[in-house]
Amino acid sequence: QVQLAESGGGLVQAGGSLRLSCAASGRTFNRNTMAWFRQTPGKEREFVAAIAWSGFSRYSTDSVKGRFTISRDNAKNTVYLQMNSLKPEDTAVYYCAAPPPLTPFTTNPNVYVHWGQGTQVTVSS
Repeated sequence: QVQLAESGGGLVQAGGSLRLSCAASGRTFNRNTMAWFRQTPGKEREFVAAIAWSGFSRYSTDSVKGRFTISRDNAKNTVYLQMNSLKPEDTAVYYCAAPPPLTPFTTNPNVYVHWGQGTQVTVSS
């Protein structure tokens, strides 16, 4: 079982930066791909970025490429999302998520079985 807890959200002006953290507990963390999703009211949960358990493979959606960076520290059981050059359209609740261990990379949120409670990111124009 993996339990996830996000932190680091807040209010920032356009062009600013935030770093989200996701602290994980559970013996399978080191074997899990970890991902970030985001959601705005009335919309589907959207894939943002993912990182393989080794940290060598990373994926991100086109809208955040060059601005967001996902990383992980397995010794601290923590995954991060560094968000730079933030835009108002990045405003959302951001969720950390994990699929079952050894699951191949996917952007489909229905595959992910462990979710944090979410952290609000608001970018003002």
